[in-house]
Amino acid sequence: MREIKTCIFDMDGVICDTAKYHFYAWKKLGDRLGIVFTEQDNERLKGVSRMESLEILLSLSDRTYTEEEKLSFAKEKNENYVDYISAMDKNEILPGVLSVLEYCKKEGIKTALGSVSKNAGIILDRLKLWTYFDAVIDGTKVVRAKPDPEVFLKGAAETGTEPSCCVVFEDAYTGVEAARAAGMLAVGIGSEQALPNADFVIRGFEEMSAEQLMNRIRQF
Repeated sequence: MREIKTCIFDMDGVICDTAKYHFYAWKKLGDRLGIVFTEQDNERLKGVSRMESLEILLSLSDRTYTEEEKLSFAKEKNENYVDYISAMDKNEILPGVLSVLEYCKKEGIKTALGSVSKNAGIILDRLKLWTYFDAVIDGTKVVRAKPDPEVFLKGAAETGTEPSCCVVFEDAYTGVEAARAAGMLAVGIGSEQALPNADFVIRGFEEMSAEQLMNRIRQF
């Protein structure tokens, strides 16, 4: 039976869905610059850094831009995004998440957030979730993006847990790679087709009770 002492959660696509707000923020910037940016274009931005995403957006234009302009655009996009997420509330927590967090608290299992977003704190504020986490590792604490395991290893360190006793919940291929590189069990949230590298995959936390989920993890 596997001993699980800490559960580490990614933010976007696991705790809540902020992907739409990234799209809205990029589209707002594109509209201002006269660039047509569609949801299909947005698919190319998944798992990509802010500056790389900006380059993809600007590649849809015939114009060339200076590095100074690009830095200004990236700042503008983030300001747009923060405006959107600042209007979030606890109704945007994905189904089943609270049940798992409450189960962990009841059973004495530590919890950590493992997100490379520098806006994770704002989202936790809006969702009223700070008290559920023993450690919050976000983009202000890490320098290397996933699939580097830094974010998850810091989560283990801050909760005083050996990586082998941690389970990570992730919805992205690169996030699963990071969890495995950290020596942790990786539970994918989504589809098996998108997450073939996960130890096992569930569609969402509402698929089973928190107790059933943790028992499955312990027996893996």
